[in-house]
Amino acid sequence: MSKFLTSDRSGAVPIHPVRAANLSTWLDRYPRFRPWLSRTGFKAEPGTFAFLPASDGQPEAVAASPAEGAPIFAFAGLPMALPEGVYVLESDDQDPSPTDIALGWTLGSYAFRAYREPKREPATLVWPAGADQREVERVSRAVFLARDMINTPAEDMGPHHLAEAVKLVADEHGAALRTVVGDDLLRQNYPTIHIVGRASHRPPRLIDLRWGDESAPKVTLVGKGVCFDTGGLDLKTHDGMLQMKKDMGGAAVMLGLAHALMAAGTPIRLRLLIPAVENSVSANAVRPLDIVRTRSGKTVEIGNTDAEGRLILCDALFEADSERPDLLIDCATLTGAARVALGPELGALYCDDDATAEGLLKAGVDTGDPLWRMPLWRPYRKELESRCADLNNVAKGTFAGSIIAALYLAEFVSPATRWAHLDVYAANASARPGRPEGGEATALRALYAYLRRRYA
Repeated sequence: MSKFLTSDRSGAVPIHPVRAANLSTWLDRYPRFRPWLSRTGFKAEPGTFAFLPASDGQPEAVAASPAEGAPIFAFAGLPMALPEGVYVLESDDQDPSPTDIALGWTLGSYAFRAYREPKREPATLVWPAGADQREVERVSRAVFLARDMINTPAEDMGPHHLAEAVKLVADEHGAALRTVVGDDLLRQNYPTIHIVGRASHRPPRLIDLRWGDESAPKVTLVGKGVCFDTGGLDLKTHDGMLQMKKDMGGAAVMLGLAHALMAAGTPIRLRLLIPAVENSVSANAVRPLDIVRTRSGKTVEIGNTDAEGRLILCDALFEADSERPDLLIDCATLTGAARVALGPELGALYCDDDATAEGLLKAGVDTGDPLWRMPLWRPYRKELESRCADLNNVAKGTFAGSIIAALYLAEFVSPATRWAHLDVYAANASARPGRPEGGEATALRALYAYLRRRYA
């Protein structure tokens, strides 16, 4: 990722941070720029910039006003707004920090390149003095990995492609990897993963990565890997399917997070579980009102085949919980209800452990990767009751969909386990500085910051 940052200052154009509140003071220091900025109408509004010409007409410098919001994204819009070239930020201000400036610049330089080259390259920034280069590179690589996977269409990101992506990361870090594929899921008692994915010609699988000292605290990550979701026999509309290539966003986020944690040498016993399926329609597709006996032994009536994510997660979560990890986290593009409640920018956080929840929320604020705590309101559990099975996979009504989905998952995690569930969108609905439209590693940086604080 360092191709967006350089150590060579030669020929670099200075960028001067200027805010509206101190524009007049700044112009007193650089009076030669006052006539030009007055004629161009530059007011130092957040996120704007202006070139400052030298006497020969070439750019002498840039005046740039930081964007509003999290400090990490203060200058993240500049890489694609400024012409190609090398720039250096001239600032003694420590807000944002040098590491945040470098990371924000890198995230703002992202382009999905798998199928066509972008029309231009981003501008290059000289590494800010004091920036933690290794941290910037490991976090940005994790984010780019997740973004690339989410942006890749399902034809090239099926369950086996997802497994191959995990293998590349496992091989890089010397992690152990085990994959349970197809009918072996039944033989090894992962029936809900099998029943959701069996209708596809691309077999379902459970991907299981382990890394780190076995005596270290156990941290287990679970990511929803629905590589495409048609809705099954409860078929989605055309418009409903247009975002479904990103239904493996939880898996992509957790794989990127696992990479960052391993690259940083975090002293944990890491386990990553990804149930990877394609929810398709064929003669052997799971039917509404079918009943499946889960890995836990509980039976689940299929009220809706389009509520497939919680089905594949319940077997993976029960397996993860069986080892009694110190911390269990799952991430999933689970419900539209979470987006109705919070929109695309906020990840919905469900966690009964107050200290863990507060730590995650703080990490989200600190990193500009915000989460919002939602209630695991137990009285709504009655909505999952079934006449024929231990529970249904959907509620009887339409209220509180994200809460009820979280309550379903809670059925497969011991009350004694410290567990956090994140219901995320995994995409940017529109472009913002540092966050281009398309796949996004929602919650990855918040989770990484929290886990590093907790265990490093």
